[in-house]
Amino acid sequence: MTKKTLSRRGFLKAAAGTGAIVAFPRFCAARILGRDGYVAPSERIVLGGIGINHRGMYVLGFMLPEKDVRFAAICDVRADRRQAVKGVADARNGDKDCATYRDLRELLARDDIDAVLIATGDRWHTMASILAARAGKDVYSEKPCAITMAQCGALADTIRRYGRIFQAGTQRRNVANFRFAVDLARSGKLGRLRALHASIYDLGVRHDWLPAEPEPPRDVVDWDLWLGPAPWRPYNGQYVGGAWRGHFDFDSGAKLHDWGAHTVDLCQWANDADGTAPVEYEPDGGTIYARYASGVRLVMRPQGWLGLGTCPVRFEGEEGWVETGDTGRIEAEPASLLSGWANIREDGISPVRHVRDFLDCVKSRARPATDADIARSSHVACHAAAIAWQLGRKLTFDPAKEEFIGDEEANRMRSRPMREPWRM
Repeated sequence: MTKKTLSRRGFLKAAAGTGAIVAFPRFCAARILGRDGYVAPSERIVLGGIGINHRGMYVLGFMLPEKDVRFAAICDVRADRRQAVKGVADARNGDKDCATYRDLRELLARDDIDAVLIATGDRWHTMASILAARAGKDVYSEKPCAITMAQCGALADTIRRYGRIFQAGTQRRNVANFRFAVDLARSGKLGRLRALHASIYDLGVRHDWLPAEPEPPRDVVDWDLWLGPAPWRPYNGQYVGGAWRGHFDFDSGAKLHDWGAHTVDLCQWANDADGTAPVEYEPDGGTIYARYASGVRLVMRPQGWLGLGTCPVRFEGEEGWVETGDTGRIEAEPASLLSGWANIREDGISPVRHVRDFLDCVKSRARPATDADIARSSHVACHAAAIAWQLGRKLTFDPAKEEFIGDEEANRMRSRPMREPWRM
């Protein structure tokens, strides 16, 4: 390793592997040696956060208790959020050392940070993840990881190019009941698959602007950085408070990714379709019917579920079906399909296993449950469906090229311009 790239963890491991003599005090505290339940500094993951509020605070609440994590820095364009997260981190760390930043580029410039939790609004997920990967950081990003097809590809390509670990916040791949249902489909116990059902929100999109309000001081809310790569518009405090959702400029369009990022992803997994997507998309009111090249149907619908909790999915084969949701309950026909189910009741919203999977992969460099390539294909399927719904017509799609066949208007909707100076 060169002096420029040698990290603290790398130095300690290299010294141990070569037998190099490192001067230590004669008596070392247990926390330094990793004894008595402490984690040695060489094995600790130094974490930073970008845009932590609501869901971000919830996920951070599962990261902070992990013994091998130290949360060292928070970046947020809002001063109140910076201070709130710093207070939580300092209480956990037992000191006042959690640094605060308004600009994510300053946080990412720190050599000591190994990984970042990105939980900004949707418009920032791809750009922040790409900047983090270029800075040598591993990334846990909330979904949707990208608000256009073009961003999906740029994100996955960048993560691969820089050799980083990336975990999309689609945590249900690590929740027991969803895993069991997927295994029934993948193992052939349902027979040949016929249809996959993914729950989605009631679809909708807004192109209006909220009324202009006086812009606050930059150190209170940096409106320019809040907008980031999204098109400029006048400040309104409701955006910052969360009312950006549903506005086309700020999210993935049609709100399909809010749940579809989870449920379509699970259907992709159940169908062994990671790396590809359906080839046809046809909207019918609030439901979108898609078809894979194999003939398996994917139905994205907001209603008609068995009441097993939010984010339900249903897999149907020639010999049976299974449906499950966030309550952890599973229904199946025939009932004998559940004979191997341990009845593990986990909250599908909880990222506890997903977080641990990410942290373990940061150390091992193994592939996490929902890496950037997996997220790419499931997000692309959602984007294709959303575009079909917005155009109100059936579309044919080439998953290998990630483009629509014979529809230039649809193809133009695969990307959006990004505001200066942000470029993928």
